[in-house]
Amino acid sequence: MHSRPRRLVKQSRARVYIAVATVLVLTAAVGFYFINEGGQKTAAIKPIILYVNQGNGVVNVSNFASMAGYAISRGFNTVFFQVYREGNLLFTSAQLSAIVNESHSDGLKIFFALYFTNSTQALPTTIYGLGEDGINLDMSTLTISDQLNLLADLQGSYHGQTAVTTTDMTSPLRPNLLVLETYDTSLQQYIRHGIIASVGVFTTTSQQDYQSQRVYALQNSDGVMVFDYAGMLKAGY
Repeated sequence: MHSRPRRLVKQSRARVYIAVATVLVLTAAVGFYFINEGGQKTAAIKPIILYVNQGNGVVNVSNFASMAGYAISRGFNTVFFQVYREGNLLFTSAQLSAIVNESHSDGLKIFFALYFTNSTQALPTTIYGLGEDGINLDMSTLTISDQLNLLADLQGSYHGQTAVTTTDMTSPLRPNLLVLETYDTSLQQYIRHGIIASVGVFTTTSQQDYQSQRVYALQNSDGVMVFDYAGMLKAGY
């Protein structure tokens, strides 16, 4: 087999670099929007969120820095970091404080993600106020009534930002950040301003398809959440 001419290799690499740079520039460009405050237009940065699901791949104190570096290199500015699953708290307060410090030193916002599967599972109030930027409730398997009660309990006892990730495209919940899990392209009709849209790596067919969905979600809503870190690694994105 003949090797490719050096000039063609360089040209091919250059096209790849240009394509990657274009995606990053476009993502950054649509990551800004304007809000009115006292009649003044102020630039704000949309959240570009990477969800870390501990059920798909464990991220802890020892490998958090690697995940953070990965997130930053791909244009994320926020991490939804799962710290609670099915009634079990996965980290100590000291560990979470260290993780928060690492996030902020890297320039990332961090929300503690709490995954509920039963209405008897209680909010882990011991993790409040460790420097986190907010708390996300992941509770789509619960009834709407239970979801409303859980969010009300959180908002009544927690003084930071609240978020909800949900598969209910008509959810009545009103956290600070409502993230609709618009993973399938058939759900793009629900992408709108006033919510944060989502991209599911497991529904994408290629990196180009992933980037296209991500840019569309970011342009047409108030941010984007990508599910999830383990899937990104597996897909090689």
